[in-house]
Amino acid sequence: MSDTPKKQPFDILPHLETLNKDVLFGDVWEEPGLSKRDRSLATYAILAAMYRTSELDHHMRRALDNGVTETELKSLITHVAFYAGWPSAMNAGRVAVDVFEDDAGSEA
Repeated sequence: MSDTPKKQPFDILPHLETLNKDVLFGDVWEEPGLSKRDRSLATYAILAAMYRTSELDHHMRRALDNGVTETELKSLITHVAFYAGWPSAMNAGRVAVDVFEDDAGSEA
């Protein structure tokens, strides 16, 4: 096995990294029409509904950092079940288990 870390998308797509940093998180997330907390709720709901597993972890943690509570995220996942389908909610729930366990471990 190699000790070399696996390449990440931005390692081979530097322009995408620039757009992510400067446009998405530099302009869109800073636009004053919505609070970061509200953007986090909307983003997490959309990602959960679309079954975007690889992005859910990051955005759940971001939501918590932006003031969304664990209770609110749990309620959101249940809400998603009825509008986007049971599999989407169960998938989001599996991500939530990992995130909440990590947060509980970091508080110890």
